[in-house]
Amino acid sequence: MLKHIVALALELRFYVLVGAIIVSGYGMYTATQMPVDVFPDFNRPYVNIMVEARGYDPEEVERLISFPIASSMNGSPGVIGVRSSSGIGYAQVTVEFDWGMNIYLCRQIVQERLQLASEKLPEDITPTLAPASSITGEVLHIGLTSDGTVSPVELRTIADWVIRPRLLTVNGVAEVFTVGGAAKEYQVLVEPSLLAKYGVSLHEVEEALHGANTNTPGSFIYREGKELLVKNVGRSSDLSDIEELVIKSGQHGSIRLKEVASIREGEKISRGAAGVEGQDAVIINTLKQPAANTLALTAELDKTIDSIEESLPNGVTLTRNIYRQARFIETAIANVEEALRDGSILVVIVVALFLMSLRMSIIILVAIPLSFVTTFIVFSWLGMTINTMTLGGLAVAVGELVDCAIVGAENIYRRLRINLAKPREEREHFLPLIAHSTSEVFSAIVLGTAIVLLVITPLFALPGIVGRIFSPVGTAYVLSILSSMVVSLTVTPVLCSYLLRGKLPDTEKDGFVVASLKKAIEPVVLGSVKLP
Repeated sequence: MLKHIVALALELRFYVLVGAIIVSGYGMYTATQMPVDVFPDFNRPYVNIMVEARGYDPEEVERLISFPIASSMNGSPGVIGVRSSSGIGYAQVTVEFDWGMNIYLCRQIVQERLQLASEKLPEDITPTLAPASSITGEVLHIGLTSDGTVSPVELRTIADWVIRPRLLTVNGVAEVFTVGGAAKEYQVLVEPSLLAKYGVSLHEVEEALHGANTNTPGSFIYREGKELLVKNVGRSSDLSDIEELVIKSGQHGSIRLKEVASIREGEKISRGAAGVEGQDAVIINTLKQPAANTLALTAELDKTIDSIEESLPNGVTLTRNIYRQARFIETAIANVEEALRDGSILVVIVVALFLMSLRMSIIILVAIPLSFVTTFIVFSWLGMTINTMTLGGLAVAVGELVDCAIVGAENIYRRLRINLAKPREEREHFLPLIAHSTSEVFSAIVLGTAIVLLVITPLFALPGIVGRIFSPVGTAYVLSILSSMVVSLTVTPVLCSYLLRGKLPDTEKDGFVVASLKKAIEPVVLGSVKLP
């Protein structure tokens, strides 16, 4: 079968070259469009359930919240583990799924089980699902600082109500968290003596505040053939409106909030602090979705931040280089690309020195870029990314990529030289001779490739996260070697038919390097023959 493939490639050699050029162009385009990351995707699908339980101590949180939720998740399809964390006023339950499961299917499974678990939870507890994000999902940290003209409350308000909503609109962003500054809140300072004076309980104040500041629907009024909507507009951010809130009504009139308490704007109790270069700041942490391209997402975030900076108040400074995952990715990829480049250059030098033939060097070295671009195309089909592991696999394979081409091209070169040494009437036809020369080394090329590939197979047997990290190295290595074998059986004979058609030396003439090595090894070989 392989013999027929070589014969067909030589018969359609022009189309083979055109196809190789098209594959090269498409492969280079595909490589520029593929997502780039530091590591391959080793993120096992998981769903975080977050629960806020104000006033509950850790023991109550564990017994009343964490345990019922975790128990309801066990036995769900694809679930391989459930773990929980309980603290003062909060609970987090993490549900881990098996490799390969769709994250949105996982979230649907958890949501359905959560509906059943809600019946066992306290009435004031409402669990929520955390956004779907990657285990290495921190993409960008932004710092917001002030020169003193803007208060910490205003700084946090800008971060929460201006910057955060804008960043959440960027495709690929999972969640945006803010830390630091001072969050604004309305504080109601109740005076116990006034509560006793007017006969109002603290619970009545809480109930009134809970039901206030909301818009409630009414009904309709029909007037002059029109249907008019009736509603109660209670939402307000004016302190004077809140002060007029009626707490209790009776025969002696209504008791308003301002009569038993004072209302003011204040700051929430801080549970963390942030700073930039020793200055108090608000840090905005952006998380990406699991399948998001980090470099492309960072570029889109930079564009959004550029437009945000134009609208910031005077005295507010935005710092975007506190943490950038893209910077680490670019550095890591650049280091691997440098190693790949140096390895390719070294292979070119070695091939040129040993062959001492420009045409033969071109034929053989074409296998390197053509194998690379073919590998990138297969990467795209398999949904893989360009990362340090896949590029590392290519770097390891770069020396092997020319092996198959060297075996095939050297045998063709030798057969053509022998054929030219014959009388003209005894010479074989050019293309059949190339096909026959290639078929002579079929077994060497195929078996040699198979043996080389067997060395890398243990990488595919590594379990867990280790296997997820290192298996792309083996995949890149295997694909590039297989691509080079295909090139050696198709493109290499075609290039030989074009570039070796001219006059060839009818006697073997070694280059300087090969001749020197032969001269150095000859005494050793003769000595070993004399002393078997």
